[in-house]
Amino acid sequence: MYKNLSITAFLGLLAIILGAFGAHALKESLSIEALLSFETAVRYQMYHVIVLLFINTFTQFSEKQKNYLSNLFFAGILCFSGSIYAIHLLNLSAKTIWFITPLGGLFFCIGWILLFINFVKKVINK
Repeated sequence: MYKNLSITAFLGLLAIILGAFGAHALKESLSIEALLSFETAVRYQMYHVIVLLFINTFTQFSEKQKNYLSNLFFAGILCFSGSIYAIHLLNLSAKTIWFITPLGGLFFCIGWILLFINFVKKVINK
């Protein structure tokens, strides 16, 4: 449990740092479209950090469920937000890593679907 929470706290810190970096340091060097893309990566990262905090502190989930859901959202953040950061911070061509961003989105969707299924099962089993 604390491994997941430690990673989550680090990802939250990273979202704040990258958000501030994007708002201040990148403001002059990125186009409006690129800056909006970067902000989307930060926003999705922070949304999922909040979800990870919830998952890993929700007592109704087993450790196995927490780990599985956390790993999906960690992979989503890495692939979705990470690929956007790489494009804008490392000047990688979006054409070379185009498949990584939607893969991250797929990890997010699978995580949300499984979260939904877990809650529906809890409603049915009551």
